[in-house]
Amino acid sequence: MYGWAGLVNFFLFNLISPLLGLYFWVVIISALLSWFSPDPYNPLVRAIYGLTEPVFDWVREHLPVLFGGIDLSPLVVIFVIEFIQLWLLPNLGYVLIYGFA
Repeated sequence: MYGWAGLVNFFLFNLISPLLGLYFWVVIISALLSWFSPDPYNPLVRAIYGLTEPVFDWVREHLPVLFGGIDLSPLVVIFVIEFIQLWLLPNLGYVLIYGFA
């Protein structure tokens, strides 16, 4: 009915949004693991850190997220994920279907 705009909207909401939701939980788990000292050779721990540390490092390079020795980069990543899911994706979908009105 909406052509390519409907297809892009479908892609945004049925693929991107669930992946962002999954990554949200991976970030939460990574932050919780940082409070403990898990086995660094555990494949699950390595996978979680492999998924999150590149993003955390990028945030640390571009923003001063260390406050009193506490790393706030997971919090910044969570805020960005929530912003994308709750504001950017719905508004982008609206603009794609109805245009700039």
